[in-house]
Amino acid sequence: MVGIVGYGTHIPRYRIKVEEIAKVWGADAPAYKKGLGLNEKSVPGPDEDCATLSVNAARNAVRRAGIDAAKIGAVYVGSESHPYAVKPTGTIVAEALGATPHTHTADLEFACKAGTEGMFIGLHLVKTGVISYALAIGADTSQGAPGDALEFSAAAGAAAFVIGSDDLVAELVDTHVFMTDTPDFWRREHAHYPEHGGRFTGKPAYEKHLYSAAREMMEKTKMKPEDIHYVTFHQPNGKFPVNAAKRLGFKEPQYKNGLLCPTLGNTYSGSSPMGLAAILDEAKPDQLVMLVSYGSGAGSDAFIYRTTKRLPEVRDLAPRTRKQLDEHKYYIEYGTYAKYRRKILKPE
Repeated sequence: MVGIVGYGTHIPRYRIKVEEIAKVWGADAPAYKKGLGLNEKSVPGPDEDCATLSVNAARNAVRRAGIDAAKIGAVYVGSESHPYAVKPTGTIVAEALGATPHTHTADLEFACKAGTEGMFIGLHLVKTGVISYALAIGADTSQGAPGDALEFSAAAGAAAFVIGSDDLVAELVDTHVFMTDTPDFWRREHAHYPEHGGRFTGKPAYEKHLYSAAREMMEKTKMKPEDIHYVTFHQPNGKFPVNAAKRLGFKEPQYKNGLLCPTLGNTYSGSSPMGLAAILDEAKPDQLVMLVSYGSGAGSDAFIYRTTKRLPEVRDLAPRTRKQLDEHKYYIEYGTYAKYRRKILKPE
């Protein structure tokens, strides 16, 4: 068996409402809220970058795993906002945890599915016996150009998973991938903000890849939507994942626990992994959970997990995702938001 031994998340405490952003740009806040299915988003503090989020989420994951971090044989951090262009985030995380020096480390990029890339690699490294434990992290302080539609949703957060073969909280049933060269969203070197193809990001990009990965995952495992207890998808806004769930045959009780975007925003590489963590916070033993990520450029990773009886025993060893999202928050004005984002993008 191989699967998740421990998991953890970290969400910054700062929030900004859609109305606050719309007011600055003279935009129609109700229209944006309805169109995006989004009310507010998380904002990283001036001292919170991708490495900070990753370390905090990873500590929570190791706490739930109940292992010595020195046993972790690989650390993979997936992100679009690594703090250095040339210097790995993974070594910072590994050092902070005490996992160095005998651990393989790599930073991963694939737009918003970089987090599940680390999970995919870690699962198969453990499965083949190369290492005993891997740590896979999806984290971002997402970028959105001022005044662009992305600014309303680009948020911050991280999810981390300790992968192993003993004392699992969720056993892997199977994986599947779907990828093509579809350039719907990109950011060139030295550019602070990404660009996107507008409506092109929907049907030929998100829908084609995520829907295909999900359908083929169920076909591969001979499952139907009614066989799966929970699903979570990449959440670029609050509407896309809900539409995906309904179109694929899932009902609200199956997707609502993992739907964080309406009050979190789009955490890019952390998006679907954080949805999985929120589901693990509530799921009962012996329930099936499907995760399907999406990354522009473009591709989707799909996973099905079966929860175990150990899950309820460890979930309260670290802060639950919804508790961080709903209770530990502080609203800021746009001026403060702009100041915090400037310090992250152009540190003094």
